[in-house]
Parts: sequence; C-alpha cells; structure tokens
Amino acid sequence: MLLAATPRMAATTLAERVGWSGSASVFRDKVALIRPEYVPPDPADRLVHEPGKQVQCDLWFPHEPLPLGHGQAGMPPVLVMTSTFSGFFQALMLPSRTTSDLLGGMWSLLQVAAAVPPRLLWDNETGIGKGKLTERTAAFAGTLGAEIKLLKARDPESKGMVERRNRFFRSSFMSGRHFASPQDFNEQMDQWLPLANARHSRSRRARPIDLIEQDRAAMRPLSPVATDVLFRNTVRLPRDYYVRVLSNDYSVAPAMIGRLVDVTASLDTINVTHNGVNITTHEREWARALTVTDPNHVEQAGVLRRQFQTHRRYRPQATVAFVETASLASYDALFGVDIGPDLTDLDVVE
Repeated sequence: MLLAATPRMAATTLAERVGWSGSASVFRDKVALIRPEYVPPDPADRLVHEPGKQVQCDLWFPHEPLPLGHGQAGMPPVLVMTSTFSGFFQALMLPSRTTSDLLGGMWSLLQVAAAVPPRLLWDNETGIGKGKLTERTAAFAGTLGAEIKLLKARDPESKGMVERRNRFFRSSFMSGRHFASPQDFNEQMDQWLPLANARHSRSRRARPIDLIEQDRAAMRPLSPVATDVLFRNTVRLPRDYYVRVLSNDYSVAPAMIGRLVDVTASLDTINVTHNGVNITTHEREWARALTVTDPNHVEQAGVLRRQFQTHRRYRPQATVAFVETASLASYDALFGVDIGPDLTDLDVVE
C-alpha cells in the first residue's frame, strides 16, 4: 500500500514504516524488484530528425587541467554543436561561460558551417538563459533568424546526442594528449574533428561527413547582418590608465586619461577605442586576475608625468595690473563746469 500511494518512497523510509528488522541491503534489493510495478509509466517517443532542422549545443569540460599561461591552469568550457540529422559535430574551447563568449563561440562555428538551422537547442545554461533567454541571446537569435530553445529539466532524450558525444571526447580525444595552451587545444581539436566525423554511425548507417552536405543544404545561409557578440563597456579612463575586462586589467594609451573610452572583447582580442578610433589592442588572456601592460604605455605615461611636473614647477607668477587714475579736474574742463576759485590758493585772513 505504501508503494502504491508513494511509488518513489526511499527504501530506508519504507523499512522504518513496515518495521523491517533484517538486513537493509536485502530489503533494498526486494524493493528495487517490485518498485517498477507501482511507478507510473513515462513513455519516450523515438525522435526522428529531418535534415537541417536542428543543432544541439552543450558545454563539455576537460577532466584534466591544461596550462592557461602565467603559471595558471584550468579546465575552460568547450562548446559542442551537433547536427541532429547527420551527427556531424563541431567544437571550440572558450575562455569563459559568459554570454558574450557563448554567443561568440556559436557565431564562430556557424561561420565555419556557413549555414544556420531553424533551431538551436540548449540545456539550461546560465549564459544563454534559465527558463527564459537572456536579452543578448534573444537579440542574437533574432539576427540569425533562428529559434534558440531551452530544454526542460530531466529531458535526457532531447539532449542525449550531445551527452554521448561528451563521453566520446573524453575517451577518444583527450586520451594520451598533452596541451601547451588553449590555442594548442583548439588546433589539435581541429585536426581530430575530421577523423571523428568520418567514423561510421550505426544508427544512421552512414558517416556524418557524408551526410553533412544534405544537412546544411536544408539550412538557411548566414544572415548578411553582422551579429553583435562582443563584450562591451564604456568607462572614463582613470589616472592609472587601465580598464578591467572579465577579471583582467589591460593598459590603455595614457593620453586618454579622463576621457570616455569604449572597450570591446572578442574571443581573442581586447580593443579600446575613442570616438570610433582604435587606440589600444591586446591579445586576450585566458588566465585570471592579471595586469596586462604594454611597455609603450608606461613610457608614454612617464613623458606625460614629467611634462605635468615641469608645468607646475615653472608656472608664471601672478602680476598686478596698475590702472591709471584720471584727475577729477579733467572732467570739469570737459563739461565746462566752473566751481569758482580754488580755495587752496587764497590767503587765510585772521
């Protein structure tokens, strides 16, 4: 009766309720045998994927850290995009899970494919959306002319293809490899992907590389309108002439101190502009909490500092202006006013 009312009740709780005093493992085994008779069925339809209709997206994380530079190591996310009809997949390691990097990764892989499916399927990734797409992701989908659909929780059938692909990465790609940097990881991945996509798929009875042309022929071409996938920020450059971009500080030409500058970050590059003119470019760092300095900026700051100090030391002394004061008698003569004899010339009579 307890299982009929609550089919998923834990075996330990059931044992307490029925007063079981024997072996706990024996009781668990018995419950496991009869529980399926009480759990209501949850049917899953067999999915049929049509050419060019959908691409599944997910993140995979290497199980071993790799060098990020500056003595740091980490396991950055790898964006995986799999066409559901052909099984053809693409992959790219990203610097972070932020919205701008996820959108930048999708845009990079879609440019390589030169095609856009009607639907991009995502699990609930924070940078894409939790229950609802983020504002930037919705704008990205609108520019592409595609739907970005978020999967519901506990829906393994809809994303099983990507999950299986992630296990394949770990066993087939990572095994026995060593990486000098994230860039080296992506280069080795690019060399391995054609081999992986050439493997025969038993469920499709063909190789993904042989089906991808049919898949992409049913997709739309890329939008002629460029998508905005960059990290953006506008700040007034402080006296220390550094701007913060995703946990790292990058130096900027110190002549811009006190002015508003526009900061953008792609997957590879940091750019700082003023009134549309590029003033500083840095390669983006994958390590965190760094201070990235261009030696030319330090030299320029030294010159500006010496000029400022010299100006203060030798600034001109304030001068007092002398104004000539006219005699009041000149106004009498000008207007013909006669006030009589000058009393100062008279003798004093006692």
